[in-house]
Amino acid sequence: MGAFHDPWGGAEGPDDEVPETTAPVWAVFGDLMAGLVGAFVLVFIGVLLTQVDLVNSLQAEIEKRQQEEARRMALEKALAVPLASGRVTLNNGRIGISGSVLFDFNSAQLRPEGEQLLQALVPPLQVYLGERDELLMVSGFTDDKPISASNTRFKDNLELSAQRALTVTRTLIAQGMPRTRVFSAAFGAEQPVASNADEKGRALNRRVEMAPVPRANAGAGAGGNATQERDAATPSAGRS
Repeated sequence: MGAFHDPWGGAEGPDDEVPETTAPVWAVFGDLMAGLVGAFVLVFIGVLLTQVDLVNSLQAEIEKRQQEEARRMALEKALAVPLASGRVTLNNGRIGISGSVLFDFNSAQLRPEGEQLLQALVPPLQVYLGERDELLMVSGFTDDKPISASNTRFKDNLELSAQRALTVTRTLIAQGMPRTRVFSAAFGAEQPVASNADEKGRALNRRVEMAPVPRANAGAGAGGNATQERDAATPSAGRS
């Protein structure tokens, strides 16, 4: 039997090939694009969260610096009179008093001038500490020259610095500072602020510092007083 001829000029027969069904290209492309968009969204969210963390960290650091600056300015205001007289210094929140103002050389006996200075410091420090519920750490320091052999009262510089810090602490308490607000520490010749190579530097290192510090335990109360004074007179409060 002959092949049937299409009147429009086409021919169709049993030997003609039927077109094959092709893969759904657009569906695959759509899945690929959806995956890329999902990955982009995840990356974007990750970057966004990182930026939020950085902003929060920066904001926290700014607030911390603002608080420190406000704290410094408040302390300067409270101590305006003794600071103006040059009898005390203020550096990074630490109130420094030259050892020669408070004590004679190699002595822990408070000089009259030193006692008057401490008496003047108590009222503004009480207000400052009370407003912030902070404590006052009194620290004693010496130069690196060994204690004279003729001075049998102190074994070494650590003991001298401890006794001086304790003397200042007790004087502050006697002048009205609450016992629960103040404690002592001793460092001997450690942590110098100047070179011990000459007398000028050694004089700067012989000092007592007072620094407001946060209250570590709100329940310390009066029960901590014995420990506070004991720590000032023991080697555990510093190193020789």
